[in-house]
This record gives sequence, C-alpha cells and structure tokens, in this order.
Amino acid sequence: MAKEIIVTDKAPQAIGTYSQAVKTGSTVYLSGQIPLIPETMSLVDGGIRQQIHQVFQNLQAVAKAAGGDLSDAVKLNVFLTDLSNFPQVNEVMAEYFQQPYPARAAIGVAALPKDAAVEMDAVLVLS
Repeated sequence: MAKEIIVTDKAPQAIGTYSQAVKTGSTVYLSGQIPLIPETMSLVDGGIRQQIHQVFQNLQAVAKAAGGDLSDAVKLNVFLTDLSNFPQVNEVMAEYFQQPYPARAAIGVAALPKDAAVEMDAVLVLS
C-alpha cells in the first residue's frame, strides 16, 4: 500500500528525522506534538493547561492536513513529565473529543524535547 507524507505549516515543523504524519490507506499516523507555536517554534506561554491546548491544536492541524480531524482518532498516547497533571489532560481533552473517546495510554517520562511538560501522538482512521 502506498504511503503519503502529510505536511502543514499550521503545525510545528519537524525538528528531527520524522514527518508530521504518514497516511497509508485510511489510516493516519500522527507524530508526537509538543506545545510549540507553529509560527515561532517556541513553547506556548503559561502552565500545563496552555501546553495541553497547544498540543491538541497542533494535532488537529495535522489531522486536518490529512483530510480528517480529531474525531477520527482511534488511539491517543499522552506523555507527561509529571503524572499529577493527568486530571488536566482529561479536562482539556473533553473540549476536543466527544464519546466514543479514542483508546488512550498515559506514560510518565523523565523529560521531553524543549523541556515541554506534555507530548501526544495519535492514530486516525478516516471514514
């Protein structure tokens, strides 16, 4: 099956050897997004809630570039440098997703690129 590389300037550009997303058939694999502002490539100001919002906005921009949106997500991985921030992930996530929610994992990590507090990636299945 052929693969299509997804690229958008509405989300942060890749800061390494990866693509923003790869689409194969109706499945789209979104790379991890940290709370970078696409225009400046700097971390969003504010606390954990602002970082979580920015990550979801970045994921949504890549999903749209692939022809879908976050409602097409079937799997979401959340990486947090402090697992005590998980309740805020749930609260902010409820602003971007409706039931049925995607499958999800939450992983505590020691550090993330650019000292971000949160990173997420996702898998979409387009209808």
